[in-house]
Amino acid sequence: MTPEEHLRQVDPILGQVMDEIARGGAGAPPGLPPDPESLRDPDIPKDGYGVLVRAIVSQNISGYASRSIFRKLKERHGDRLPTPQELLTEDPEELRTGAGLSHGKMTSLRSLAECMLSGALDLDRLQELPDDEVIAKLDVVKGIGIWTADMFLVFHLRRPDVLPVGDLELRRVVAKVYGLPKAPTPAELTRIAEAWRPYRTLACLYLWQLAEQAPRL
Repeated sequence: MTPEEHLRQVDPILGQVMDEIARGGAGAPPGLPPDPESLRDPDIPKDGYGVLVRAIVSQNISGYASRSIFRKLKERHGDRLPTPQELLTEDPEELRTGAGLSHGKMTSLRSLAECMLSGALDLDRLQELPDDEVIAKLDVVKGIGIWTADMFLVFHLRRPDVLPVGDLELRRVVAKVYGLPKAPTPAELTRIAEAWRPYRTLACLYLWQLAEQAPRL
């Protein structure tokens, strides 16, 4: 049984989402392992450092706002991400206001740069670790919590069974699809998603893609 067949069998509502994605014609349906090349967002980085920068930028804002800020950050550096060294040598307030970052996100980006340059965070070694240990290692960076770690697990390490319960867009689209009166709490989302194991990542990718196809959901 394929991951897609499993999800259809255990959750007919999610099966309808998959059918909607297929009818929508907005790019290829997602698959496992997650393929950044197949995503509609062209600004998803391919390297671990870039994924973390993008995830920090994206904390607690919409996908559209995230793309805008991320592009401004790259435009300031010749259409590329600033290196860790550049993040530390630039005037933090100029960079913050120029890219549209909050104070907290600027602090987190500088902390990421410091941890990488000091060796406190070795992104290359994280591939070898189970999910919970990856999350613990990333915790050394100020401002990186479970959600940011989950984005790293999905879009860089390409893990198959990640459920980002803190993702606001995911909770919003789940509320719409499952007819809930409001966005589910993390505990409620965990309960809904229990049947999706061991392919919770794929289910989330379908739901995110539905939200992109119909941003007013």
